[in-house]
Amino acid sequence: MEHLEQFQAIADANGGNRALETPGYEASAAYVEQVLTDAGYTPERQYFTFEDLVTDELSLTAGGVAVTQSVFPAEFAPDTPPEGVTGPVVQPADALKQGCTADAWAGVAATGGVALVSRGACNFSLKVEHAAAAGAAAVIIYNNTAGPISPTLGAPSDAWVPTVGITQADGQAIIAGVAGGQTSATYVLQTSTVSHTTFNVIAETRTGRADNVVMIGAHLDGVPEGPGINDNGSGSAAILETAVQLAEHGGPLDNQVRFAWWGAEEVGLLGSTHYVDDLVANDPAALDQIATYLNFDMVGSPNYVIGVYDADESTYPAPVEVPPGSPETEDVFTDYFDGIGQAWVDSEFSGRSDYQAFIANGVPASGLFTGADDVKTEAEVALFGGTAGIWQDPNYHSANDDIDNVDPVALDITSKAIAHATASLAADTSAINGVVSPVDPELTGLTATARCTGKVASLSVVATNGEDRPLDVRFTTPFGEKTFNHVNPDKIAHQSFSARSGSLAAGSVTVRAWDDAGSQETYTLDYAALTC
Repeated sequence: MEHLEQFQAIADANGGNRALETPGYEASAAYVEQVLTDAGYTPERQYFTFEDLVTDELSLTAGGVAVTQSVFPAEFAPDTPPEGVTGPVVQPADALKQGCTADAWAGVAATGGVALVSRGACNFSLKVEHAAAAGAAAVIIYNNTAGPISPTLGAPSDAWVPTVGITQADGQAIIAGVAGGQTSATYVLQTSTVSHTTFNVIAETRTGRADNVVMIGAHLDGVPEGPGINDNGSGSAAILETAVQLAEHGGPLDNQVRFAWWGAEEVGLLGSTHYVDDLVANDPAALDQIATYLNFDMVGSPNYVIGVYDADESTYPAPVEVPPGSPETEDVFTDYFDGIGQAWVDSEFSGRSDYQAFIANGVPASGLFTGADDVKTEAEVALFGGTAGIWQDPNYHSANDDIDNVDPVALDITSKAIAHATASLAADTSAINGVVSPVDPELTGLTATARCTGKVASLSVVATNGEDRPLDVRFTTPFGEKTFNHVNPDKIAHQSFSARSGSLAAGSVTVRAWDDAGSQETYTLDYAALTC
């Protein structure tokens, strides 16, 4: 919560948001970097440039109805001419007005018209294909249920005409207007391309094998409309504190952990996509060395559920290919929740967050999600409390996504689960990818003894290599440090450290051993006070 308070203060001081290419995003990144640096990490920025489509002009009037809200130009559809497309409203002849076949337009005088079709029965692209083939100059697709739609035509094509998605209510109002004699429609869409430069923040642990990396990610940017504290300050803060605690209490790790705060997620998952695409193009071996990716996007929703990405498809068939190892990654969360008696539900493994680029390239993934614009059900209320019939985050992508929009109980549950999963996988990923962590190096005969050499106190430290391979050994004491390189099996490392006085207080010695494979172990030896 302290990190979230900082993100809120940053938004307050920088125009009310933390969106890409704003002072708020820069300040958020600088804060994350400072916390990581203070914890002993060396964070790095990964810059990237991208082109973004900006809407310069958008308007729709049809059947005498000016549609001013929830108007979404279809992805991959072309712009209209500057003056827009104007023509009579036409509809297909099929009973549900879905326009999914050429026959649905047979006998309809569609040439030069603006086709009004219902969602349903076939892909948006097929509706546009048939309407355009019949002569329509533009297409309006209205939803067949409550709420807005943001259609996509799948890919660019010369066959497309300007297309826009609207709500069911607006579609019905247009139909009523046409029936009342208001038969004309005008649709205007003008866009332009703007170049942006932003960055990801990446940091990794100093210990753990670099050929079996556990990757943890959350997007740092928010939308321009508000501070973005739940979306996604919550995920950013949770993984930041996980990194801090791992550095302080995790000890030497078997597997390296790499943390990422993604940029430009809100405009199309661009930061994480750039990261993965860069590895694919320039370092595919490093991509193969990522054992699994954990994603955390909105983990403190005010009307929360505790959702785990449904990698095993036990509730939702996934609309994407699920890489092997993802169900086992999901198990790390669900087994934890089951073990502490915490209720949880499946969240669709949809790829609609920063794990998309990873799973598209075969990296296993899972993560947590406490809800956005999904309506909470009575069954979910029975499990988690809250209010049925409203969004799980009623302030999603709004100015009200502020510090008061985070439920501390949800954040407490998810952040502990994130910490558990991170620490567990830092120790062992064998269930996911079959990579068995090496046995920690064992030292035997460990002693730390205070002695008198004449009137001067000293500390004698002894350790024996108990393995069948050479080990590097380091003694760290209040009186100095000594490293022994490649101590052979059964050989002794011994060093005396002078206290440079006639006495020494009780204390402890740290003894660390590691091998060439990166496996390591740390021991703490106590010694008694001594006066000579």
